[in-house]
Amino acid sequence: MTNPQYTAAQMRDKYLEAETGLLEGKEVRLGDRLLRMEDLEQIRAGRKEWEQRAANESSSKARAPKIAGLAYAVANFSGRS
Repeated sequence: MTNPQYTAAQMRDKYLEAETGLLEGKEVRLGDRLLRMEDLEQIRAGRKEWEQRAANESSSKARAPKIAGLAYAVANFSGRS
């Protein structure tokens, strides 16, 4: 289930909701699919994938500043830190 309107963190949250629902004994709809307890391992695998993507998204945002999507650094040649 990949939807360009959702961020990785939002997709992770959807998978967490689905996992929680299944563990509570509910049938859960994720996109156009109806999931049951038998699908729990697949849901967990999806959650782990989206957790990794969300972590990558947040760490890349915290790295170098960007202009037009390109990271840049500023050099200091003054001899002072």
